[in-house]
Amino acid sequence: MWGSLEVQEEVVYQFPKGLPGFEEETEFAIVPWEDTPFSYLQSTREPELAFLLVSPFTFVPDYSFELAEADKEELGIVEQVSVYSMVTIHSQANKSTMNLLAPIVLNPEQRIGKQVVLHHSDYNTRHLIWTEDDAKSVKGGV
Repeated sequence: MWGSLEVQEEVVYQFPKGLPGFEEETEFAIVPWEDTPFSYLQSTREPELAFLLVSPFTFVPDYSFELAEADKEELGIVEQVSVYSMVTIHSQANKSTMNLLAPIVLNPEQRIGKQVVLHHSDYNTRHLIWTEDDAKSVKGGV
């Protein structure tokens, strides 16, 4: 996707169980998309495998969930945690969505990550990123 890309060790995360559907991919780098709120979750092994991410709080400031104790233990989370949502860009930008039901949860101290499925949640996998007003200011592209 990028050609050759050099990444710093501190942006590489281990995903011991991979991602749903990509269980064999266990190492990803967080690559910022310059001048946007978005980043890529780029496989360090498969150049063609990358997912677009965004902090859900950028578009849904009151987004919240309780991380299960088992997930906290698996990720070694004590205090610090980073949360991202996977993004699906639609050809019409105002129809682009983010997955609030299965956030990417990262432990930035130990650089371990996991996609967590929130059970018993009202969030969905296709939450519109932009409201009508926001979409007008995007003018057809991200």
